[in-house]
Amino acid sequence: MSEENHFQKIASELKLKVWQVHKTVELLDSENTVPFIARYRKEATGNLDEEQIRDIEERIRSLRVLDARKETVLNSIEKQGKLTPELKEKILAAEKLQEVEDLYLPYKPKRRTRATIAKEKGLEPLADKMLALATDLDDFDEFVSSFIDEEKGVNSAEDALAGARDICAEAISDNADVRKVIREIYQKSGALHSEAKVLEEYGNYEVYADFSHSLKTIQPHQVLAINRGEREGFLKVEVEVPESDCISEIERMYLTDENSPFYEHLKMAIADSYNRLISPSIEREMRSGLTEIADEHAIEIFAKNLRNLLMQPPIRGVTIIGIDPGFRTGCKAAVIDATGKFLEGATIYPHPPQNHWQEAKETLLQLAKKYNAQVLSIGNGTASRETETLAIEVIENFEGDLSYIIVNEAGASVYSASKLAREEFPDLDVSMRGAISIARRLLDPLSELVKIDPKSIGVGLYQHDVNQARLSQALDQVVESAVNFVGVNLNTASKALLQYVAGINSRIAENIVKMRDEQGKFESREQLKDVKGMGENSFTQCAGFLRIPDAENFFDMTAVHPESYEAAQKLLEELELDSTTVRGNGELIEKRIREKKLSVQQLAEVCGTGVPTMDDIIDSLAKPNRDPRDELPKPIFRRDVLKIEDLKEGMILVGTVRNVVDFGAFVDIGVKNDGLVHKSKLAKKYVKNPIDVVSVGQNVKVKVISVDPERGRISLSMVIDE
Repeated sequence: MSEENHFQKIASELKLKVWQVHKTVELLDSENTVPFIARYRKEATGNLDEEQIRDIEERIRSLRVLDARKETVLNSIEKQGKLTPELKEKILAAEKLQEVEDLYLPYKPKRRTRATIAKEKGLEPLADKMLALATDLDDFDEFVSSFIDEEKGVNSAEDALAGARDICAEAISDNADVRKVIREIYQKSGALHSEAKVLEEYGNYEVYADFSHSLKTIQPHQVLAINRGEREGFLKVEVEVPESDCISEIERMYLTDENSPFYEHLKMAIADSYNRLISPSIEREMRSGLTEIADEHAIEIFAKNLRNLLMQPPIRGVTIIGIDPGFRTGCKAAVIDATGKFLEGATIYPHPPQNHWQEAKETLLQLAKKYNAQVLSIGNGTASRETETLAIEVIENFEGDLSYIIVNEAGASVYSASKLAREEFPDLDVSMRGAISIARRLLDPLSELVKIDPKSIGVGLYQHDVNQARLSQALDQVVESAVNFVGVNLNTASKALLQYVAGINSRIAENIVKMRDEQGKFESREQLKDVKGMGENSFTQCAGFLRIPDAENFFDMTAVHPESYEAAQKLLEELELDSTTVRGNGELIEKRIREKKLSVQQLAEVCGTGVPTMDDIIDSLAKPNRDPRDELPKPIFRRDVLKIEDLKEGMILVGTVRNVVDFGAFVDIGVKNDGLVHKSKLAKKYVKNPIDVVSVGQNVKVKVISVDPERGRISLSMVIDE
C-alpha cells in the first residue's frame, strides 16, 4: 500500500484530515519529538494533541511493518516459483498481519512434519486425489497399491493412505479460508476455562479454580490473573469451543462428493487436521490476542496512574523531614530545605526491638525546631503507621506549625541503591538516601520520581506480567510528556530530569550538568548551543521546554520558543509594553489586548505567526514561570491519627486515591490499610472504567461501608447520600 493510502486509512480511522496525518508523519520522520510537535508545530498539524500524534505514530509504524512483511512474503513465494497473480493480489490486499501469515502458511519453510515425510515417500499425488475427492479411478485399490514402496517405508496400502491423510491434514490446516472460518467460531463461541491443577490447591486463585468466561466479554484483569495462575503452576487453562461446529464447517468446505472412494479418508484427515494442527494453533492465537489486549489495557491504566502521580503539585517553600520507617534497623530521618538540599540526618529506634520511643521523639523535635520544619513526610512501607503515631506526639509537643503526610515510598529503595543516588550522596548510606527521596517526592514529585524506573513506582496492576518492552515504552512516553508539559528549570534540573526533555538524551543531559558545574548557571538559552553534543535539531526540540527563571532575556523564562522571540517582541511593541514591565505583571498583556480591542487573529497577522502559536505566546508571557501543577488540589496534611478500630460504618472521611485498578480504587483514609472503593460505588451511574472517574493523587470524600479489622479490609463508597 502506498504512503498516501496509509494517510487516508489513518485519517479515516482517527477521524482526522488526510493533510494532518501526512504533515504529522513528515514531522515524525524528520526526527521531531512528539512533545515538540504538539507544542510548537500546531499550525502544521492542525492543532493535534500529543495523544493524537502518538496514535498516528503507532498506526504508521504498524502499517509500515505490515508492508515490510508483505514484501518479504512475496519475495519468498516468488523465489519458490509459486507466486500467482491471484495470490499476489490477496497478499497486497490484506489489512492485517494475521491475514498475510495465513496466506503465507502453505509456502512457509517448515521443519520436518508428518506431511513432509509423507511427501518424501512420494505420496503427494495420492493426497492430491484424496483432496479432490477423485471419482475417475478405474480401480481404487490398484491405484493406492501403486504407492507401496518398502524402500521408502510404505509397506502397505494403509501406510500409503495414512501418509496421504497427513498431507491432506496439513494442506487443510494451511488453508487461509479454513483458518478464517475457525477463527470466527472461536471468537463468537469460545470461552476461556481455568481449573485448579490439584483439587483444593489453588493458591491465591480460588475464584479461577473452576472458571469459564466467553472470549468476547472476559475482562483484561481476569486474563492476566489466569495467565499468572497458569505460570505459577496452580491453574490448567484451555479455550473451550464447540468442536463439532468447527469440524462441520471444514467438512462443508471439503466433503463435496460422497461417492468418492476417498470420502471417509478425507473426513478422517479433516478431524486430524482440526484436532492436531488447527485447534492448538488457533487456541494459541486466541490466548495471545487476549493477552495482548489485556496487556494494553493494564499498560494504559498504569500510564494514566503514573501521569497523575507525576503531576501532583509540588509543596513549595517548606522545610521537610523525610522519614523512612523501619523496625529492627530503625527509622532514617532526613531534613531537606525548600530547594531539596539535604541539611541533616539521624537514625531513630522508636519501635521494637529497641523501643527507644522517647529518645526518637526528642530527636525529631530537635530537628524540627533547629530547621523550623513544617512537614513530616512518612514513607508508607513497613512500620509506617507506627511511625505515624510517633509523628502525632511530635506535632503535639512542637511549638509551631507542623503537620505530617504519608507518602508513597514505592521505588525509594530502588533509587537509594542506584548510581544516580551514589553520585548525589556519596557519603550517605542507602537508607538515608531513601529518606531524602521520601521528603523530596513531596517537595517536587516529578523531579524526584523521574530518577526511578517507572515500573518501580507502584501504581499499576500486573505490571510484572505484561509485555515489558511495551510497558517501558509507554511509561517512558508518559514521563516525557509530563516533564515537557511542566517545563524544566535549566539551572536546577538533575540529569535524570533533563534526559526526558524533548531532544535531549542522557549524554547531552550529562554534558549540560557538567557545563553548569564548571561554568556556573546558564544565563540564556543561547548558551545551550555550546553544550557538547547539542546539535541544531536537539536545540530546536528542547529550547522551549527549558526555562531560566531569572534570565536577563524575559522570553528565556517563558514557554515561548526562541524561533518565536521576534513575534513575541512584536506583540509587546504592538501592545505598547516592554519585557521589564510584563516580567513583574503578566496580567498587563491580556488587559492591554482587551483595552485595544484586538483579536488573536489580528495580532497573529501583525506578528507573523499562526493563531495557535499567538495564543500560546500570549499565555506564556501572561504567566511566566507558570507551573500547571500548581492549579491542582494539594495533598492532605494530617495532625491526628486513625486506627482501623476507630472506623465505624457510615463515617464520612476525606482520603487520597493511591491506586486505580480495573475493579475500583484504593484510597488512603489515614489508617494502616488503604480502603477499596469498588467500581460499583464510585458513582451513582454505571462505571465501566474506574480511571474515567478517579485518578491517583485525587482527594475524595468517602463513606465507610464495612470494616474487617482481622483481615485488614475496609470497604468504602464515594456515593455518600445513598
